[in-house]
Amino acid sequence: MAQGQPRTEARSLSDVHATVGTADVSFWRRMFAFAGPAYLVSVGYMDPGNWATDLEGGARFGYQLLWVLVMSNAMAVLLQTLSARLGIVRGRDLAQACRETYPQPINLALWGLCEIAVAACDLAEVLGAAIGLNLLFHIPLLAGVLLTAADTLLLLWFQSFGIRTIEAVVLALISVIAACFCIEVLWARPAISELFTGLVPRLNSDSLYVAIGILGATVMPHNLYLHSALVQTRHIGQSQEAKRSACRYNLIDSVVALNGALLVNAAILVLAAAVFFKHGIVVTEIQQAHQLLSPLLGNGLASVFFAIALLCSGQSSTLTGTLAGQIVMEGFLNIRMRPWLRRLITRALAVVPAALTIWLAGEKSVYQLLILSQVILSLQLPFAVIPLIHFTGDRERMGSFANRPWVKALSWLTAAVIVALNLRLAAMTVANWMTSAGQWRMVILLVVFPVGAALLLLLLWVTVQPWVRRRARPARAVEFPELVAGEISGYQRILVPLDHSDLDRLAVNHAAAMAKLYGARVFLVHVEEGVTSQVYGRDASTAEVEAGSVYLARIAQSLQDQGITVETSICHSPSPTKEIVRYARTVLPDLVVMGAHGHGGIKDLIFGTTIDPVRHALDVPILVVRKPRR
Repeated sequence: MAQGQPRTEARSLSDVHATVGTADVSFWRRMFAFAGPAYLVSVGYMDPGNWATDLEGGARFGYQLLWVLVMSNAMAVLLQTLSARLGIVRGRDLAQACRETYPQPINLALWGLCEIAVAACDLAEVLGAAIGLNLLFHIPLLAGVLLTAADTLLLLWFQSFGIRTIEAVVLALISVIAACFCIEVLWARPAISELFTGLVPRLNSDSLYVAIGILGATVMPHNLYLHSALVQTRHIGQSQEAKRSACRYNLIDSVVALNGALLVNAAILVLAAAVFFKHGIVVTEIQQAHQLLSPLLGNGLASVFFAIALLCSGQSSTLTGTLAGQIVMEGFLNIRMRPWLRRLITRALAVVPAALTIWLAGEKSVYQLLILSQVILSLQLPFAVIPLIHFTGDRERMGSFANRPWVKALSWLTAAVIVALNLRLAAMTVANWMTSAGQWRMVILLVVFPVGAALLLLLLWVTVQPWVRRRARPARAVEFPELVAGEISGYQRILVPLDHSDLDRLAVNHAAAMAKLYGARVFLVHVEEGVTSQVYGRDASTAEVEAGSVYLARIAQSLQDQGITVETSICHSPSPTKEIVRYARTVLPDLVVMGAHGHGGIKDLIFGTTIDPVRHALDVPILVVRKPRR
């Protein structure tokens, strides 16, 4: 049962799909059961990238950009609510919905852009954690950046405890961040009257770049993919009322969690305005803010609290960034990569540019790199927002849960604001490049303009296509054909691991042939190993797990119709090999029938191998079947 193979009707975060029960009668107990996904998402709204944009915004413009934070948070609540609704009603995350709707070239382009966004987010987390280590323990930034690669092991260790443990750890880190800034804002004593002036919208060419950075840091594209998957970890009934109740509880969860993130971001901006802007100090790096806080506030603990909060911010956001990257790859490509390898690749894409920038340009370049990462996130945002609005507004997909007219109006207004700000920023940036390019002007013309034109055409296509053709591309189902028998040696207990691929047909055919000849009992097992199952374990409940149950039941019924005794089991684990071996030692088969996908070498490293580890772990014959070569 090799990982990394395309699977039919794969479920988002399959290993933790529908693993959290929500059937309690008490309102508060149900609220507690649904609480969690939005808190994991909210971590992305207070990561180190937010710190950089909030600090610069407050230090350079005082309270003037406070309205941008409030507007961005309102957009975030709306969009995250739509994302959660898509996952609850359709049982699909945003990436899966795109794959089932758009042609492959469009999906590949959207996937590539989303991977850039995940890398930009992880870049901010790497830099934030490295700065936190530097401020607390005086570890050089370059060494700190390289050290952050080790948190891959930390994440995998946390995942072994299940989703509720991860949610508890993240909530604890958020509480530490919030407590640190509440104390520092109280020490800063900002003028309340001046705070309200910051809620009046105003923008100029100087503050636009920082404003878009704040927008990109607040409304993060990968969070839309993440939220639509995380909500499926709750066990939700299929009735209209059950889904409506789940949407209601998730709305409460989103409002509470995201407004908590707003308070943290506002506290950072207010602190910078009350301390640095008031003294005419322009913050050019986070370390500078750390050094100046204690003397300006007159309290030696101010800098310590600042560094602790920054380190907690970097570590908490790295947990959700990894999950988002895995969801995006599985959703768009229908390919499941080994979790540790996926995490290592994501972290390498962040560590390498961060390390090179520090090495070549020095430590002072880190601050601008943080802000640039948030602008990149903002530029990618329309490619996630517009498909989300289309999907949740489609009555064929959502039925009675489709967006109401006023929700559609607000959603498209939000998308228009995002696109308009990004277009203005892109035009300003390219104009500045052309002015200062000198002999490189031709290179900019030949590279930037074709890429920009391609992105605009892609955005236009994604926006217009659903209106031109309102027919979603159906997912291709793997048909299970009629079983055949042959003369194969007899066994009494036959185990068949399934992986939702065409090879299941061959494996079950061989097992059925022997079972019919010798009266054997057949054991069918499938291991859900997606992100949700890794995090939530048996508490996972997504459309993928439900489709897997139906798929397994259909095969079992086909065997039973032929007089074969069948037992089925669905397991949740990040390691299919270990779970198959564990299950085999429980049922004690005298034959294991497995399908082989035929890959080797580098593909074994990426997707993993199952047959060889199982063969070495079990003392029973193993029949390996594969498609004949053409």
